[in-house]
Amino acid sequence: MEQIIVALITGGITLAGVLLSNQRTQAVTETKLEELTREVREHNNFARRMPVVEEQIKVINHRISDLEEAQK
Repeated sequence: MEQIIVALITGGITLAGVLLSNQRTQAVTETKLEELTREVREHNNFARRMPVVEEQIKVINHRISDLEEAQK
């Protein structure tokens, strides 16, 4: 009977340790996931703006070419 009680106590302590460890791991995972989500959103915003910037550069280059032609 004493061995069963010791086994139950040991099992309970082990279970509590596993649950605490799992909770801590889950918190770290959620923090990393939030950071990754933030970085992806920043990247997506940058990727959306890049074609606009490229188009503006084309317009600027065209205007420079026009000005150079006008000076000749």
